[in-house]
Amino acid sequence: MTRFGPDDDLRGAEFVEADMTSARFRLARLDGVRFDQSFMPGAVMRGVDLTDADLDGEITGLRVNGVDVAPLVEAELNRRYPGRDRARSADLGEQRASLDGALRAWDAHLERVSTMPAGTVDVSVDGEWSTAQTLRHLVFAMDGWIRYGLRGIDDAFWYAGLPFTEYEPEVAALGVDLAAEPTLEETLAAHADRVAQVYTLYDDLAGTDVTADAPRLPPWAPEGTTRAVHQSLGVVAREHWAHLQFAERDLTTLTGRSREAR
Repeated sequence: MTRFGPDDDLRGAEFVEADMTSARFRLARLDGVRFDQSFMPGAVMRGVDLTDADLDGEITGLRVNGVDVAPLVEAELNRRYPGRDRARSADLGEQRASLDGALRAWDAHLERVSTMPAGTVDVSVDGEWSTAQTLRHLVFAMDGWIRYGLRGIDDAFWYAGLPFTEYEPEVAALGVDLAAEPTLEETLAAHADRVAQVYTLYDDLAGTDVTADAPRLPPWAPEGTTRAVHQSLGVVAREHWAHLQFAERDLTTLTGRSREAR
């Protein structure tokens, strides 16, 4: 095992796709450290100082000082975003109402962006997706789960959809161009078109058994996995709520920095 000690200066080091499974950090200075798209299931932290730490991600089973915090976080997010809790419902009426709420919240977010300096919609905060990029990702998600998966369309993907980071090497085969730079108007039109297709599917599925397995899943789903129809459809509402949370977070950060700069 490689061991780094006090004489090793690792400040500013960057670890990209490094396998650090079972690595141990003791008396290490990690001020300002940043983890992006990293996997830490089963991580154990003892005696750590997480003052002002900011975590986003899958936190199921995370215990802080012995307390499972996931239910607390979920309850607070549901309080902040009314209707969010119904996104996972097997009742399509409830699930559809959740998507209604998410889209209204997105409209409010886009209205807020429009009142800010020109170009704000394309501003990335701390390397995260801009609002425009987030919308492109939502189109990609709907293309995968709805058009490709539930509708069975092989040529399902918009050329400028934005995949999650881990899947970027695979998207060329889907006709997606990572270098694409669509206009905001084009992105909004693609998003509106996909949302309309989702609502059409809600109508088409009325009265059917949505607990049955989906006919197929997106190309990135692990082979052999299954999901019920309502679960695949519910991804749309869940994705809109989740990425709204991040978009609002980054816009608030951007607003705060603009005030500090005055």
